[in-house]
Amino acid sequence: METTIKSPITFTGSAISEINRLMKEDASVAGKMLRVGVKGGGCSGMTYVLDFDQRNDNDEVYEVSGLTYIMDKAHGIYLTGMEVNWEGGLNSRGFTFKNPNASNTCGCGTSFAV
Repeated sequence: METTIKSPITFTGSAISEINRLMKEDASVAGKMLRVGVKGGGCSGMTYVLDFDQRNDNDEVYEVSGLTYIMDKAHGIYLTGMEVNWEGGLNSRGFTFKNPNASNTCGCGTSFAV
């Protein structure tokens, strides 16, 4: 039996809609889960991860507004309180991240420092 833990991250309605669209339209994500996390790199030191992946032993499973995702247990300290949004406009298109834990962010919005 799996236990779903309260989500430390929020997703806007537009982000949930876009993730659900990607999951339905991309056959390569079949059997995978949405992964939210961080990795070293980027101009500010860390980069956000938003991808489809297999669940690992160190992952927690979360659910928010009908969306299930996985995140490495160790990444919570960097991401708790973050909001993921999807902007579909002509001038800015893509996922954006509002992270209260970031002490510095880069111009592209996908890299941060804590």
